[in-house]
Amino acid sequence: MNNDAEEWQRWTDARTASVSSPHGMLALIGTHWLGPEAVEIPGVPGRWSADGGTVRVAAVAADGLRAGAAAGEGTPVDGTLELHPDTHPEHGTAWVGDLLLVPIEREGELALRVFDPAAENRVTFAGISVFPYAPEWSVPAVFTPYETGDRTVNVPNADGRERPLAVTGQIDFRLGGESYTLTVSRSGELLSGVLSDGGSGHETHRFRFITLPEPDAEGRTVLDFNRAYLPPCAFADHFICPFPPPGNKLPVVVRAGEKAVVWG
Repeated sequence: MNNDAEEWQRWTDARTASVSSPHGMLALIGTHWLGPEAVEIPGVPGRWSADGGTVRVAAVAADGLRAGAAAGEGTPVDGTLELHPDTHPEHGTAWVGDLLLVPIEREGELALRVFDPAAENRVTFAGISVFPYAPEWSVPAVFTPYETGDRTVNVPNADGRERPLAVTGQIDFRLGGESYTLTVSRSGELLSGVLSDGGSGHETHRFRFITLPEPDAEGRTVLDFNRAYLPPCAFADHFICPFPPPGNKLPVVVRAGEKAVVWG
């Protein structure tokens, strides 16, 4: 096995370990959208609300709610607690026993996510089916940013709503002697994309994500379809993954990367 294949195998193993960890994607059992009016969340103590960019909960010490980074640690909540969402540099989490409570923000709306290590999806998870590593599916690409800066395009999301997706430019590449283009976003210094292909929905999940290395000064990067990966909503219904933007369906069947979740 060459170095590229070995690195890909480590990446594949790490993906499986991450999604199946006690509070990984498979453990998500609910995403509860919040507003100014305090509400109860099934299976979670306290009364929850959101206002001014933070999630608030009112609880008493007997509820067993703790603010902190790990289960069994942190400060018991006896009164009102404010938590910053995941988009904030000082984002917070809370716990009730083994349940992990994570505030999130999406397009200005706040919600509370609940992760349970005993979730049915985590218990029945049997792995991720993948195509064998194939070096021909790793191809050079050239990134061209939009001259006017980042744009937004409205796309459907897995929860049935349409939301804006920030896109920063396009990548051009060739497969089988044909030229193709994909619209991509920035993820830190990296590029990321949402795409489907001729095999989506039957050979693979209905769409997948891809991450590309930071382009060099000439825009050159690498598009490695061996690392096309399943979106979070493939592992739990409570994620709100964006669908591919217009033009991001490739006519070819991409037999590389992750295929689907395997359930036991």
